[in-house]
This record gives sequence, structure tokens and C-alpha cells, in this order.
Amino acid sequence: MRKIEKELTVLNKLGLHARSAATIVKELNKYKSKVVLKKGNTVVDGKSILDIITLDCPRGARVHVEITGEDAAEAMKALTELFSSRFGED
Repeated sequence: MRKIEKELTVLNKLGLHARSAATIVKELNKYKSKVVLKKGNTVVDGKSILDIITLDCPRGARVHVEITGEDAAEAMKALTELFSSRFGED
């Protein structure tokens, strides 16, 4: 089982909110791998909109991502692109 970890920074003006969380979940549900997002002591399921919102990530927040599974590299690449493109918002 492959595990990849990476720190991503929230770049969009509104931070992680319902729309950006939905975009993340929609993309990650294309992959079989398990996704865990961490901020501080909060650890959440990266495929749950409500969980992602509870991370309370404004612009500039750093999110630790752990993806485990056979398609972890592809999932991490897709997630990294979402963060760097500001979820298509700005």
C-alpha cells in the first residue's frame, strides 16, 4: 500500500468553504485511495464535505495531506492542482 504525504497551502480568498470542499470531494471520489487532511490537531476524511469545512482553513492556512492507496500519486497530483489553481475561484 502506497502512502504519500504533502503540505498544501490554501491560496483562494475565501479559504476552504462549502464550494471548495465540494470541489475537493468531487475530485477525490474519482480515486480509490484513502485521503486524510490535517490542520493542527484536527484530522478529517478528505472525501467528506462536512469534515473538510470543520478544518476552518482561511487563506494562507497549511493543510497536511496523507493519501494511502494504489492510486495515491494520481490523487495527490489532482489535489495539488486544485489547491494551486485556487479551486478555480480567483
